[in-house]
Amino acid sequence: MSLTFILDIHLDGAPFLRRTILCFFIKNLNVINFSLQIGSTCSGGAGMGSLSSRFQSSSQGPEEAAEGTSHKHRCECKKRKRNAQCDCDSEQEEDDGRLDTPRRKKLKSTSRYIYQTLFLNGENSDIRICALEQQWNLHKVYLCQSGYFSSMFSGSWKESNMMEINLEIPDQNIDTEALQVVFGSLYRDDVLIKPSRVVSILAAACMLQLDGLIQQCGETMKENISAKTVCGYYACASIYGLDLVTKKCLEWLLNNLMTHQNVDLMKELGGEVMELLIKSSDLFVMQVEMDVYTALKKWMFVQLNPSWDGPIKQLLADADAWLCKRRTDLCDKEPFLNTDDGEPFRSVFKYVRLQYIINDLASARILERDNILPPDWLTSVYKNQWFAMLRTEFDNDNGPQEANKDEFELSSMRCGRKLTKDGDYCWRWTGFNFGFDLLVTYTNRFIVFKRNTLSQPCGGAVSLQPRRHLAFRLRLASFDSRGKLVCSRSTGFQLLTLEKDQEYVVMNLDSRLLTFPLYVCCNFQYTSPHPDHRPDSPEQDSAARCAS
Repeated sequence: MSLTFILDIHLDGAPFLRRTILCFFIKNLNVINFSLQIGSTCSGGAGMGSLSSRFQSSSQGPEEAAEGTSHKHRCECKKRKRNAQCDCDSEQEEDDGRLDTPRRKKLKSTSRYIYQTLFLNGENSDIRICALEQQWNLHKVYLCQSGYFSSMFSGSWKESNMMEINLEIPDQNIDTEALQVVFGSLYRDDVLIKPSRVVSILAAACMLQLDGLIQQCGETMKENISAKTVCGYYACASIYGLDLVTKKCLEWLLNNLMTHQNVDLMKELGGEVMELLIKSSDLFVMQVEMDVYTALKKWMFVQLNPSWDGPIKQLLADADAWLCKRRTDLCDKEPFLNTDDGEPFRSVFKYVRLQYIINDLASARILERDNILPPDWLTSVYKNQWFAMLRTEFDNDNGPQEANKDEFELSSMRCGRKLTKDGDYCWRWTGFNFGFDLLVTYTNRFIVFKRNTLSQPCGGAVSLQPRRHLAFRLRLASFDSRGKLVCSRSTGFQLLTLEKDQEYVVMNLDSRLLTFPLYVCCNFQYTSPHPDHRPDSPEQDSAARCAS
């Protein structure tokens, strides 16, 4: 019996590995004759050094000789023509795949290797950071990306030469999980920030002065604002100076406070934020200004009764019942805002635009019944509105004719409407608007204003003056399930003059951009801006001189 074993391994410059492989075969194979020949491969080979080991018996049979001839034929094919193919190529490639081609282990990417080996495993670390009863084996070269550590190591601080540093963490928003993420960000380019963890990570990033991570936290917050996160994000952004996030949170609240009322959100909203919302002309009001007052009443109730738990539809009824019981039990005729419990809410209620509530009889009666507002607040509003009506009737005040955007932002009427689906709509907002009966129509993707004088019945007085002026701004918006704007349109601030029964196309909408339900919000100013009438006002002094 004869045996020939041929092993060709391309191991250029690896003598140690050659010896190891040979020892393995010598140890595990029963070899009669062993000869070692080291040389170069045939001219058609890979061009690397090869190790050829031949194991054979003293005699060679015809089968073995034929096999040797076949091997010689393969080499000769490659000698004759380097790039030519022959019948034995596929067989040679198959043999190479089984015997000659080494299996290579897939290595991790460089960034992943750095993160795993240097950060998670802490290999070759040269400094230890201790904080919140945890410790991290880190590297100064990576820590110097942080402005906090860069200043520490480059100055004459005692920590610059210390091998172990204990960090004081004064910010309660920072926890060990946040520090793990922040330290890990120094060793990798991509950091996954969960919306639920972004506040803690931002706090740690601000402490360590990591501008890139701070910016990423801000983008994460802006993309994930919802009823559950908006208050926390707003407070966090205010603390750490992310002005763009603060602005985005306020925009979300202005759009959603009235359009998507939420009990949990009302409980979480503080007085300072609510004050900013109520005094803004950008507040997306549904229906009329009376609904702003009603929303504040519900908000005040859940602030004073945080354990209340019920649906939003039940909230107003329970708030009214609570106010009624309080008045009955205490026999208290004092307005609620003048009491100790009501004092914290005064600064918010004073921004309700009462002049547009007392124009409606039913709303004015509710104000009197609730006894929330101090009487002097209402007295001054009634007086100013009475003078405005007199100017309209006897002083030919036909409305604003000059642009005064500052006055418009402070005192314009706020109202809105929800269009649940596409169709035809026509409505007017309730209240006495100094004889200006404005009809609003949505049809065929057009929004139209019409000054109604004689064509449509009206429950109140209608001005018969040939022309009336008004200032307005109309906005449209639709939202997704989290309250984020899907689409929006605005006319901007405009002045408009309408004759009797005249129509005016306010907006022509592109059907491709419309998403229902569609929310319509309008701001109006029907009378010319005028200073308050006080006993020492210039107008009264002038009138007194003329009389004398």
